[in-house]
Amino acid sequence: MKNNDKNTSPDITNTRDHNFLSDDYILSMPEEEYMNDLQLSFFKNKLKQLEQEILLKAEETTEYLRETQFVPDPADRATIEEEHTIELRTRDRERKLLKKIQISIARIDNGEYGWCEETGEPIGIPRLLARPTATLSLEAQERREIRQKLYGE
Repeated sequence: MKNNDKNTSPDITNTRDHNFLSDDYILSMPEEEYMNDLQLSFFKNKLKQLEQEILLKAEETTEYLRETQFVPDPADRATIEEEHTIELRTRDRERKLLKKIQISIARIDNGEYGWCEETGEPIGIPRLLARPTATLSLEAQERREIRQKLYGE
């Protein structure tokens, strides 16, 4: 698919600051430019932003848990403990996501990002925009989920 007159965006391939790139711009790039330097830089920046957001939330949670006062009323104390439990569960999920983010950044650095671990095929820009830590193509992910459902792997 050649993109002759459709893409009227300025040539920004030599620009170092890729913060201004949009999802739409990345989606509009020709298929033959899949995982070029600009796209890799875009996704690395996106992943680093996610990483920073998670780390900031973790700091906020730590502060929140430290600031909690002792409450004499058992019902209020139970409510606070339940809130803490939910908060810690959320942070645990984010901790797991943080590990996937760091693995994805490493995959960018070693040239494996954007390619399915199982088949070696492109994962696809739309899937990576929706889930930047994806390591499987949609088809490979569906096969894995079916296997897990059938065999409990």
